[in-house]
Amino acid sequence: MAQEQVLVVDDEESVRNIVAALLQRSGFTATLVADAGEALDMLAANPGIDVVLSDVTMPGIDGLHLLDRIVVLYPGLPVVMCTAVHDIHVATSAFRRGAVDYLLKPFERSQLITVVTRAAEHGRLLRENSAYRRDLEQIVSARTRCLEEAIEELERSHDITLEAMADALDLRDAETEGHCRRVTAYTTELARAMGLDDPQLSVIARGAFLHDVGKIATPDSILLKPGPLNEDETRIMREHAERGYSMVRKIPFLREAAEIVYAHQEKFDGTGCPRGLKGEQIPLGARIFAIADTLDAITSDRPYRRGRSFLEARAEIVRFAGTQFEPAIVEVFLSIPSERWWNLRAALDSRATAAHSTTLCHPERAVA
Repeated sequence: MAQEQVLVVDDEESVRNIVAALLQRSGFTATLVADAGEALDMLAANPGIDVVLSDVTMPGIDGLHLLDRIVVLYPGLPVVMCTAVHDIHVATSAFRRGAVDYLLKPFERSQLITVVTRAAEHGRLLRENSAYRRDLEQIVSARTRCLEEAIEELERSHDITLEAMADALDLRDAETEGHCRRVTAYTTELARAMGLDDPQLSVIARGAFLHDVGKIATPDSILLKPGPLNEDETRIMREHAERGYSMVRKIPFLREAAEIVYAHQEKFDGTGCPRGLKGEQIPLGARIFAIADTLDAITSDRPYRRGRSFLEARAEIVRFAGTQFEPAIVEVFLSIPSERWWNLRAALDSRATAAHSTTLCHPERAVA
């Protein structure tokens, strides 16, 4: 068998020598020390010891207290207690404190070898299990990194698709070009100020970005009409929320965002469309979006009017708190200085199109 090292701890030299001779005849290597202090020094100097065989009754630090130190300093190192005291309480205490076996003096050679062999095997199994666990953790860690990279790549692909959808809408409706990106940044900023976490921010950002995607199905005669819409045209235009929802909800990773698309025209008092949702019936992301959408609508130029200031937009939003907007979210909105919204818009106007998909994947990287 392999030359496993056994540290024999006993204050009686004759016992140490007999045990060493028996162990060496059976293929073990024996290292002998006379007390607990020497044992701890030897363990510190020789990390290759496989088993500790210690007497219980010794002057100074006894065997049980040595056991306590070994369990703390060298977890997994098997310790066999050896004593001439036939006391069940001592044996019970030894096992409870971490001993793997117990040997009563006087003992036969076969008993000694059986107990030490069993302890050495126990130690080997613990080491193998520990090594296996480390290897498994490394494998899991490596595969987790690969999975995370794949998910990030998939998210980038998804957001590139979203960019293409928004660009298609911008090409059809030049009047509101850039609106999707601005309202996404505003919505994300307000949601972050409310303390929402990154997964929630991602859902809300995507819902805000796609809120008007249903307009792709709106006839040009209505979408591009220069004058006011009549009643039938207004009804058709309002259908874009339902059409957008029908398009987006079929995409698995956008199912939550689809609810924001569906509800983005609802009002807090229940007078919105298409379902007349009221209060908390409206998804939180849509309630946040309503303020961001109004902020952009008021501050953006239109063919029939010039955009107004952010201060004027704030006043308008306050005026409709409780009817169109949730008052609690309006309070959070008011806590953000107008200069912040102006800076966001200025940064978005100067940012290249390729940079915007990063904001969708990672709202925490939104314009600062």
